[in-house]
Amino acid sequence: MTADSADIRTAVVTGASSGIGAATARALASAGYRVVLTARRKDRIEALADTLPHAEAYALDVTDRAAVDAFARSLDRFPSVDVLVNNAGGALGAEPVATGDPADWRAMYEVNVLGVLHMTQALLPALTASGDGTVVVLSSTAGHATYEGGGGYVAAKHGAHVIAETLRLELCGEPVRVIEVAPGMVRTEEFATTRFRGDSDKAAKVYAGVDAPLTAEDVADTVAWAITRPPHVNIDLLVVRPRAQASNTKVHRSS
Repeated sequence: MTADSADIRTAVVTGASSGIGAATARALASAGYRVVLTARRKDRIEALADTLPHAEAYALDVTDRAAVDAFARSLDRFPSVDVLVNNAGGALGAEPVATGDPADWRAMYEVNVLGVLHMTQALLPALTASGDGTVVVLSSTAGHATYEGGGGYVAAKHGAHVIAETLRLELCGEPVRVIEVAPGMVRTEEFATTRFRGDSDKAAKVYAGVDAPLTAEDVADTVAWAITRPPHVNIDLLVVRPRAQASNTKVHRSS
């Protein structure tokens, strides 16, 4: 770290190897933050970090608490840790509750809920010590309303939503904001394909006929906007959907 970079605010972004996480890292770097990119795929985050000013990559599985704690200790070299963006997450499967695989439900809970818990607990002391910390939870409209075939993901994102809502109550009076951004239909290169276990045809049907689903950059722009509000302004909850989507179950599709 050089003298020129000593006073730059530091933002940690989880799940930064692709999609919304990578786009958020780019948006925050453009806003002047030092960005620490974390994800399991080290090669992806290192390649992205090489394109950004004052960026670092750190391979991390947010479901591994010991690894998360070690990561938190590694941040002691920075003057402050100012922002945590809990973006790591994802969906597995679209089976009904009656036949859903408990292993899928467990995996989604581990990353979408416990991953947020691990990272927030580990970094909260530093965020508080910064005097102006921000915790962002990337939840989903799935965390606010149910839909058929989404039981496991909906349950997990409800958990992420509850963490944000409860943490905001518990930190009232502390110098830490808690922001929840809940995207609706976002077309990224991996989300739906991962959900359908690599079946690109099923993934494509999610967006078939939808005029302009959100992009990762749309969501990242929203996240960066919320973070860069004045310190006394807290965007408690921001739901962002494409115009073609009125709810989780009502989407306009062209014939």
